[in-house]
Amino acid sequence: MAQPATSSAAATGFARYVGLAPGLALCFAVAAIAIWVRDVSGIKILNPVVVALVIGIAIRAAMGLPAALRPGTAYVVRPVLRAAIVILGLQVTLTQLLSIGPFALGLAVAAVGLTMVFTIWLGARLGVDGPMAMLLGTGTGICGASAIVAANQVAGGKQEDVAYALAVITLCGTISVVVYPYLAPFLGLNANAYGIWAGASVHEVVQAVAAAAAFPDPAAVEVGTITKLARVVLLGPAVLALGMWVRRGDPSGVKAPVPWFAFGFLALVVIGSTGLVPAIAVRISRFAVPIMLSASVAALGLGTDLRALRDKGVAPLALGLLATLFIAVLGLIGAKLI
Repeated sequence: MAQPATSSAAATGFARYVGLAPGLALCFAVAAIAIWVRDVSGIKILNPVVVALVIGIAIRAAMGLPAALRPGTAYVVRPVLRAAIVILGLQVTLTQLLSIGPFALGLAVAAVGLTMVFTIWLGARLGVDGPMAMLLGTGTGICGASAIVAANQVAGGKQEDVAYALAVITLCGTISVVVYPYLAPFLGLNANAYGIWAGASVHEVVQAVAAAAAFPDPAAVEVGTITKLARVVLLGPAVLALGMWVRRGDPSGVKAPVPWFAFGFLALVVIGSTGLVPAIAVRISRFAVPIMLSASVAALGLGTDLRALRDKGVAPLALGLLATLFIAVLGLIGAKLI
């Protein structure tokens, strides 16, 4: 009697994975195209996550989201995304973080914490929905697109919220890359201070590195990169704190899920810091994470209606710009003091 039940369960499991295949294939195909576009264009600060979002939204606008694709896209948005965030932990080590000294580390913590609190507070006064403000605050404070899609696992924003937040953060980070090098001479920053400023306040990792690399002294790149990584490693604690805040502040009694993937992220940071992780595993993570994140955001794009994006108005854009200004000033003050 047990054998038929086992066979039936196996057949059901196989059918489920077959049902996931079309959506999975489309999302990863979009991710591959997005990375190809970045590589062919030669624009290193062109985030494939954003390219994948644009392609996904375009496909949705052209053909909708057929029922056959929905199981696979839903799977990419959750398990694949969470796995990508966990694996991201291999790319940061505690040794790297400690090399910039306690004051720069303190600035990174302050930049993340104060920016998130400020953005959520200001968002409430500008009439921006709580989830959208959380996404903008996390993306501005930590590491752009990766932080936004990770934070939404507890913030509970709609797909349109994520898409809008990604667009705003990309715009603001790009402005920073262009403006920072021109401001440096007027602000009297040396290589160390400029690197700390860029690393403590520019959104995406690639954007922060690009901004730091524009300084004449190459020492700014190393300092900027490590300072930025200090903010990246705070992704796990920040998402955990955000999850606790959401659960505590929800009057409906519906609790946000515990972001276990954040614990996995922190665990891999610690494991990677021991020196026991083979170098090839780190290289594979640098290859796999962008593809997995891009596929996840492609799935979000496929579920995003352009009309819903237009309905968001300009308030979230204003909030993103003001949050960017806040962290830029905070980072500059900290860099000057250090």
